[in-house]
Amino acid sequence: MATRAGGNRRSGLDFAPISLRFHAGFIVRRQAGGMTPPSAVARQLRSVAVVGGGTRVSRRRWVLALFAAACGAGAYARWIEPFFTETVRCPLPVTGLPEALRGARIVQLSDLHISHRVSEAYLRSACERIADWRPEIVVHTGDFLTLGPDTETRLARMFPRLPRGQWATLGVLGNHDYGERWREPHWAERVVRLGAESGIEILRNEIADVRGLQVVGLDDLWAGRCDPARTLRRLDRHAASIVLSHNPDSVDAGDWCGFRGWVLAGHTHGGQCKPPFLPAPLLPVKNRRYRAGRVALADGRTLYINRGLGYLHQVRFNVRPEITVFTLVPA
Repeated sequence: MATRAGGNRRSGLDFAPISLRFHAGFIVRRQAGGMTPPSAVARQLRSVAVVGGGTRVSRRRWVLALFAAACGAGAYARWIEPFFTETVRCPLPVTGLPEALRGARIVQLSDLHISHRVSEAYLRSACERIADWRPEIVVHTGDFLTLGPDTETRLARMFPRLPRGQWATLGVLGNHDYGERWREPHWAERVVRLGAESGIEILRNEIADVRGLQVVGLDDLWAGRCDPARTLRRLDRHAASIVLSHNPDSVDAGDWCGFRGWVLAGHTHGGQCKPPFLPAPLLPVKNRRYRAGRVALADGRTLYINRGLGYLHQVRFNVRPEITVFTLVPA
């Protein structure tokens, strides 16, 4: 319905929903003395919104509803999702896997960020749950700590509570384990010592053998200590192997000497906040493909990025904290 007033000018209502056009026609017809100018119709329409079934909802109610939804989403992101841990289970196919390792489980933890910012009760609860599973191998992919006023005390309290594997517990260092601006190596040394005291072997461009599975641990990329070429040259090419490396960008750094297996990483927190159907706005990596989960690389390697258990700031949205449980299978 096109309403004309004084000339051949459209009212602007031709593109409105049918229910609004009908309502506008009613307003026009009920005016005494002729047609109502389009501007007057528009003013009256702004006072109500007519939705399916003829229900009228005021603009104020729409604003209140949107405000309530925003508050709810904010509360969820602040107080629920940072502690709403997801256990991700997936197979980990390895070439040359010894038959005795078939079905063995590797639990990956990453980015605990032990500090005043992350609830110790939350971390303890997650660690106790993993301990109850009695996994064969536990690996930590860096960022054990975040510097704070009482980091030393919290580290000493938490490290003995970290879960251990029946066969081995291994880890690598992340950028935060090197202190302020990744330039305080005494913090990394402290993590290594605490790990050794708690049964966790920290690998720094080193290789550990776990019942025929070679586990390569690379040092941190941002601290300038990651050296895949020197480390991977020492691999037995005929034996099963996987790599631990905190920063996913390390797969694009240096010479990987033809390695074609799995690389387990962390660092990104999955972006920590991700709008639905959109990419995460903040990712601390050069290659923005490296956000979370499994990423197939062009040269045959497979990268897996754990979303982390802790956080730098207590907020997560659409990116739940993660514990990953891999099951070893022959490739």
